[in-house]
Amino acid sequence: MQKEKVVEVKGLYAAFGQSVVLRDVSFSAYKGEVTVILGGSGSGKTTLFNHLLSLYPVSMGLVKVLGRNVSTLREVEQVELYHQMGVFYQSGALLNSLTVAENVALPLAQHSELPPGLIDEIVYMKLGLVNLSHAFHLYPSELSGGMLKRAALARAIVMDPPLLFCDEPGAGLDPVSLESLDNLIVNLKERLGMSIIIVTHEVSSILRIANRVVFLDNGVVAFEGPLKEALHSDHPAVEEFFSVMKSDNMRELLG
Repeated sequence: MQKEKVVEVKGLYAAFGQSVVLRDVSFSAYKGEVTVILGGSGSGKTTLFNHLLSLYPVSMGLVKVLGRNVSTLREVEQVELYHQMGVFYQSGALLNSLTVAENVALPLAQHSELPPGLIDEIVYMKLGLVNLSHAFHLYPSELSGGMLKRAALARAIVMDPPLLFCDEPGAGLDPVSLESLDNLIVNLKERLGMSIIIVTHEVSSILRIANRVVFLDNGVVAFEGPLKEALHSDHPAVEEFFSVMKSDNMRELLG
């Protein structure tokens, strides 16, 4: 049976002035999988990510998210699509003047007509999913770095989006907190049935969470496919990126 595509990109070009950032980028991401977009600094990851979120207009090529061509959507249709997408930003982007619960509740308060009592119940449940029930009344300034990330993740999933976008979710975390966040993301994918698109450069995270890899090199897709195939790729840029994992304690992962 053919897998359902949640993201489809074909022939995408992007340029800023005379500088071409993306060149004929094509790839797909599939339902129920974690797709990781990676590459070196300046490879075009952020530009591609912003096109998927419709933050940058598509000047040449095709970008479809959840079956919809983002270039042809009317404003009301774009809003409807946003409601089906969760976004987990690198910084967390929590408002310091609001409690954790109030931060997580924002999407529901702004985009639903649910009564406050029901919103509180949903928020408490989502905080429970990320092991932060105890932080309901705390403020962001009272949280550790790992807790801030988990609170931001709870906000990103509070409306039960079928598709979650994560921008460098593990940035700034120590190895233990990073592994905990990775395990949480995988657990949420399995429990909630979400499809996840992640931009990251953390090799250890990629090994723990990725089903599929899209590797950008100077704005071109150097590799697209399952993680295990990426680990065996003979493309110089891909091979160099993963070389750090080719040690004795990773032989089993490499097959």
